[in-house]
Amino acid sequence: MKVLVLNCGSSSIKYQLLEMPAAELLAKGLIERIGEPEGYISQTVGGIKQQKTLPIADHGVGLREALSALTQGEGAPLADLDEIEAVGHRVVHGGEDFTGTVVIDEAVLDALRANVPLAPLHNPANILGIEVAQRTLPCATQVGVFDTAFHQTMPPHAYLYAIPKALYREDRVRRYGFHGTSHRFVTAAAAEALGRPVEALNLITCHLGNGASVAAIAGGRSIDTSMGLTPLEGLVMGTRSGDLDPALIFHIARAKGLSLDAVDKLLNKQSGLLGLSGQSNDCRVLEERAEAGDEDALLALEVFAYRLKKYIGAYSAALGRVDAVIFTAGIGENSPWVRAHACAGLEILGIKLDEAKNNTRGVVDISAAEATTRVLVLPTNEERLIAEDTYALAQKP
Repeated sequence: MKVLVLNCGSSSIKYQLLEMPAAELLAKGLIERIGEPEGYISQTVGGIKQQKTLPIADHGVGLREALSALTQGEGAPLADLDEIEAVGHRVVHGGEDFTGTVVIDEAVLDALRANVPLAPLHNPANILGIEVAQRTLPCATQVGVFDTAFHQTMPPHAYLYAIPKALYREDRVRRYGFHGTSHRFVTAAAAEALGRPVEALNLITCHLGNGASVAAIAGGRSIDTSMGLTPLEGLVMGTRSGDLDPALIFHIARAKGLSLDAVDKLLNKQSGLLGLSGQSNDCRVLEERAEAGDEDALLALEVFAYRLKKYIGAYSAALGRVDAVIFTAGIGENSPWVRAHACAGLEILGIKLDEAKNNTRGVVDISAAEATTRVLVLPTNEERLIAEDTYALAQKP
């Protein structure tokens, strides 16, 4: 079965075409600058990348361009669009309505629309992508996979904020968590790497990219995670501040005469590694500049690693016993510096790295021989998990 995985953002569409159940990647592509005068589409098939620029008025035009690229030209992976039997949609916010993957029908779409206030930047684009796919591929099974679903196993004492309870009952204000698909994928991968059933494991999974989050996983179930009502809470990120004093918002607004929207933009788009360094949100760039003696770049990285270390310590306490700490995503998989500094001084928790292994690409277990808590580096693959979930549901009568 050929499964198309779609990730629709506000001005972009990422997609992959996979042959299931083998999860063979047939093609992947990216459409950017939707709604701008000059859009951009790139697609890679068989290691060969093709790209072009053209106006992409909306998501409908963008998806049609992607589907055209999949069926035209030398080596096209599809002869006909009817070969696509299912479409898996990454959906950012499912609220409390969805605890797992579902086949999308009108009731599901109604629930997603009701959750737009919880994710006003993401859910409208996700919904639009679903509606366009329904029209363009009417015979395909449409499936929704939610970033928030994996964290719906958190207990109330972990997801409630200490604010008037009416805000939760009436406005659904609570911690939801995100990156659930990635945390779920590496949880299963860790169980396989350790040769133990996932139900027997307590794990701390660290998804570290431009967006970053940590989760405490007990027996395959998320019991806590660092992101909250929105993806702003938690770790320092590429451009997001992460945890801060809530009164800081009012202080900045008053001191600088900024509107709430301007403060929102400052904390989400101008903070984090970018704000601290004053240079870049790219960890690779900051590591190079820190190595060359740039103190601002070094300090940004130190704050990032220190916050991560504190979360590892906190989630160790929440779990009581930790079998392994997992590093994944762009920074987690590729930055020995971040891994080393986040784990330094955690020997009391049984965490100790082997320096040589940590600095060797491709090594899964980077723990020192005497460590009692394993530290693993595992690549995440959210698209594959979405395709697997989609395939499983599309098989059902």
